[in-house]
Formats: sequence, structure tokens, C-alpha cells
Amino acid sequence: MRIKHTFRLPADLSGRLADYAARKRVAQTQIVEAALLSFLSPDGSERLEAAIGRRLDRLSRQADRLEHHVGISNEAMALFVRFWLTTTPPLPDTAFAAAQASGRERYRGFVESLGRRMETGASLARELSEDMKATPEHVTENFDK
Repeated sequence: MRIKHTFRLPADLSGRLADYAARKRVAQTQIVEAALLSFLSPDGSERLEAAIGRRLDRLSRQADRLEHHVGISNEAMALFVRFWLTTTPPLPDTAFAAAQASGRERYRGFVESLGRRMETGASLARELSEDMKATPEHVTENFDK
């Protein structure tokens, strides 16, 4: 059984309702009924809060993973730079041009290798976690010293 109600809406809201009903190809009555059911539902706000909470939890986990991966990247870069600075002697002025040419070629190779690696989906974080599982603890302890 349905009961007829008569009420007035502001002109802009009535226009929006008509536009939405036309786009969705449903009766305006169905839209108003669904909106009222949703608004008057006793647990509607609780469901919304739970959905927002789940989404925030997921975003928080994603941010934590991102922070972890950025930390690994920063540490890997820092270790490389420290290693490179301590093991590479300065060049004499006569070898500078040859070193630049060699550096450009090596950089091109690096970029190509990086491109291939990115295409395959390989990641340093995954490799590190696999290497840590396979490496005995005494080896990693001595490496850090």
C-alpha cells in the first residue's frame, strides 16, 4: 500500500532531481523514496562510518608500505654514494674527457637496464626481502660493520 504525499521543493533542487531521474531513466518518486530510506535508516551513518574507516585503514597500510619502500630506496642510494665516494679516486685533468664519454655510455646502459627492469615489474624491496630470507644472519651482521 502506498500513501500519497505532497510537498514542495526549492526550484534548484527540483531541477536537479528531474535531471538525475532523466539521466538514470527512473521515476523521480523512486529517487526520493531511496533517498528517504537511506536518510531515515537507523544504521546508515554507522555503515558510512565503517566504510570510511575501512578505506582509511587501507590508505594507511598503503602509506606505510610506501614509506617502507622510500626508506629502502633512500638507504640504497646513500650506501651506493658512500661506497662510490670512498672507492673512486679523483681523475687527473688529462683523463676527464675520456671519463665523461665513458660515463655517458655507462649512464645510457643504466637507463636501458632500469627500463627493462621496470617493464618486468622487478623491485629492489622484493629482492632485498628474498635475499634476507636466503642469507644467514652472521653474514648480514658482518656486512653492516
